[in-house]
Amino acid sequence: MANPQFDYKTELARIPHEPGVYRYFDATGEVIYVGKAKDLRNRVSSYFTNSRQHDRKTLRLVSQIRKIEFTIVHTEFDALLLENQLIKRYLPKYNILLRDDKTYPFICVTNEPFPRVITTRRIDRKLGTFYGPYANLKPMYTVLEMFSQLFTIRTCNYNLTQENIEAGKFKVCLEYHIGNCKGPCEGKQSEPDYDRDIEQVHSILKGQLKPAQEYFRNRMVEAAETLAFEQAQQYKDKMDVLQRFQSKSTVVNPKIADADVFTIASDESCAYVNFMKVVNGTIIQTHTVEVKKKLDETDADILAMMIVEFRGQYGSTAKEIMTNIPLDVDLKAEITIPQIGDKKKLLDMSLKNVLYFRRERQDRAAAEATASASKKDRVLIKLKQDLQLKSLPRRIECFDNSNIQGTNPVSAMVCFIDGKPANKEYRHFSIKTVVGPNDFASMHEVVTRRYSRVLDEQTGLPDLIVIDGGKGQLSAACDALKALDLYGKVPIIGIAKRLEEIYFPEDSLPLYIDKKSESLKLIQRIRDEAHRFAITYHRDKRSRNSLISELENIEGIGKKTAARLLTYFKGVKKIREAPVEQIAEVVGTDKARKVKEYFAGIENT
Repeated sequence: MANPQFDYKTELARIPHEPGVYRYFDATGEVIYVGKAKDLRNRVSSYFTNSRQHDRKTLRLVSQIRKIEFTIVHTEFDALLLENQLIKRYLPKYNILLRDDKTYPFICVTNEPFPRVITTRRIDRKLGTFYGPYANLKPMYTVLEMFSQLFTIRTCNYNLTQENIEAGKFKVCLEYHIGNCKGPCEGKQSEPDYDRDIEQVHSILKGQLKPAQEYFRNRMVEAAETLAFEQAQQYKDKMDVLQRFQSKSTVVNPKIADADVFTIASDESCAYVNFMKVVNGTIIQTHTVEVKKKLDETDADILAMMIVEFRGQYGSTAKEIMTNIPLDVDLKAEITIPQIGDKKKLLDMSLKNVLYFRRERQDRAAAEATASASKKDRVLIKLKQDLQLKSLPRRIECFDNSNIQGTNPVSAMVCFIDGKPANKEYRHFSIKTVVGPNDFASMHEVVTRRYSRVLDEQTGLPDLIVIDGGKGQLSAACDALKALDLYGKVPIIGIAKRLEEIYFPEDSLPLYIDKKSESLKLIQRIRDEAHRFAITYHRDKRSRNSLISELENIEGIGKKTAARLLTYFKGVKKIREAPVEQIAEVVGTDKARKVKEYFAGIENT
């Protein structure tokens, strides 16, 4: 695809056939896309030379490129890492987002004398050793609860340096008295003894339960040998806690010592990726995310990016990566697609999670869309039920007549779409075939005129017709529809003002809708709007006719000439004030002179 504002051929000439990362800039100098490639020149040139293969979003990206920068790296894996870093730095609008929109907590074992075990969402590696993140909070709190049962780890935030302890700056708290702490703040527990518990905490957080089990077993034996049976029982209880925790963990096969499992499923707009971290046959971390696609990214491209992201986020260096799709990329690990055995079961478990996550997100989006639509259509749904209509009345047209003492009879039609006024669809009618005040005949005329034109222009019939009036007006409208062969094809009702009853064709008994019903209020609102529109038009026409009648009093001025003057000057006052030359431009010199003489005579009387 050629970009007239960008000479891509000159840019391509300077890009080498090397692995690396490329960056596209727009006219403002902003990075709009970051990509990686085994061969930079081939990859970048594909954007400009294979335009027929690109989707609409990619074509839009290419049209905005004004500058290209690139960085050569040693390997494709290095390109993946650099791409990940640059996307996080620049947040280009055409790249998928690599970070979840949530901040998940970590467990941190602090780097201080008598370390604490705390939870935090802010990562500062100087603070201590971090484990996580925990996308599901329940496993995290389960581990912390187990630590409180197994170990006596302090919860205070005292600075327990040896100098402070020896100076007696601190006093033991309630945690010491109830047995949850051994009082290192007063020197009642040595640092080496405390650190032995912390070592076991590190092992468990790494997914290694055996060292902790051996630790408590040895101490139980030591206590038993010294006849400290009560203490030995306490260590046995701690071993049972570990055993229960291990039994609740998902154990696949202890032979699967250290592996990462990634599966992906996608639809047109999003990809869904599940990650499972397996240590010593136990799943110690699991995380599923939704990735919104920006361009026509393949599942392989997205999964490779997310593998780099997740392994960096969780600090994983596992030598085996299991996936459900083939990946032609060097990720510094063995990539396998298990076909049988426990590894296949593990992969199926991950895929089951990601498919469930995708279905849940899709169901939620569908439910939200339905809820939104239901809220918007609630009144229409109620109206459909009350009137027993076959379809939702999205387009409603309402007719009303207006005349005062039989003068200037007019009709008006208003249109509501999705329960809201569609002002551009409003129409008014001057009655042409009816002499005198005859509402029934007037209604027949305007309904005939309206839907004759709809049929001629094929603009589409409404879902419901509302007639302002009782049985007489409704019957006249029905006769008009019958003459047009539309009767029975469009639902039609009449609403009488006296008791707000609803009349149906060929039914002498009206329907009384609850006065508080939203559907009746909608019908009333439409009827009132039709009445307002008809009255306004009637007043305008009556006023205009009275002005024309006044001008007709002038000798030589007929109805057509009077109408032409009013159309030009917009009122009698302006005609009276206009110079004779300006009036002459509209009606000629002779008639202009007569107009001026007429108004001069009125002013002198």
